[in-house]
Amino acid sequence: MSVDVFKSLKSAPVGVAVGAVLAMGAMAGAPVMAQGWQPTKAVTFVVPAGTGGGADQMSRMIQGIVTKYNLMPQPLVVINKSGGAGAEGFLDVKESKSDPHKIIITLSNLFTTPLATGVPFNWKDLTPVAMLALDQFVLWVNADTPYKTAKDYISAVKAGGPNKFKMGGTGSKQEDQIITVAVDKIAGTKFTYVPYKGGGEVAVQLVGKHVDSTVNNPIEAVAQWRAGALRPLCVFDDQRMPYKDKIAGSMSWNDIPTCKESGLDIDYLMLRGIFMPAGVSQNQVNYYVELFKKVRETPEWKKFMEDGAFNTSFMAGAEYRAWVEKAEKTHIDLMREAGFLAKK
Repeated sequence: MSVDVFKSLKSAPVGVAVGAVLAMGAMAGAPVMAQGWQPTKAVTFVVPAGTGGGADQMSRMIQGIVTKYNLMPQPLVVINKSGGAGAEGFLDVKESKSDPHKIIITLSNLFTTPLATGVPFNWKDLTPVAMLALDQFVLWVNADTPYKTAKDYISAVKAGGPNKFKMGGTGSKQEDQIITVAVDKIAGTKFTYVPYKGGGEVAVQLVGKHVDSTVNNPIEAVAQWRAGALRPLCVFDDQRMPYKDKIAGSMSWNDIPTCKESGLDIDYLMLRGIFMPAGVSQNQVNYYVELFKKVRETPEWKKFMEDGAFNTSFMAGAEYRAWVEKAEKTHIDLMREAGFLAKK
């Protein structure tokens, strides 16, 4: 069995270069937009996930960059609204129709939360702004365990019998559990899935040996990897991550084999994108598109992308909307196969 998610989307064009004059102006402390619409009060940046996870880290990185380079005339304020697997955050933005002073960062719960819970929300209730990146998933174990490869670990899980090993992840019936179910099916065994509020907590639980493995994003576990507490076994992609600088000891992200190399033919990438409420103007959307282009040009962002082994694809406009439409259909199929769709 092969689980192939977004394979056709990996050739997405990488970010558009920004004009040299504007880039220099931004670095010199000039606001990003000299003309047209600009925020007139603080902008709320909603994170539909817990603190410490990938979405939270990315949002706070953006907040820091915007502040450092004076890219906005008003403050950017990050607020976590993780209740109901992110439904709290999505419903808040949905109910803020026509408000250009509110944006939200999205992950796969943009699709999985309404599909799993039946909460009255769909991505079409929002306005797509831009794809900032695509995020990988890695199979992690505690560094004190004897498992050196995914094949070693899956063999131990199968030998232990169903439900003997615990897989930690963010949320229930979300992307982490979707991947776990796919591993169950290919390996012919079953993990006990343990949900947590965010990827930061998931990594801490694995360090504490409260679970046997996780499928965290790279950025959510890189600190613990560097500290020698966790070990990556494989990446859920059909090719290795391209980053070759050493991250932990003698290892780079590129040294982590694909899960396919160990017999787990599972391929999953997650959206890190920005949306606004419905009813905003195109000028207001354009303001944020240009803002995030500026953010992507900073050295801090580029280092963040490499540290977290992100796929740096960037999209906006009709291209981004078409990508989201296709991703929604893919998640409907995945959720149906996993038995996670809410009953109507």
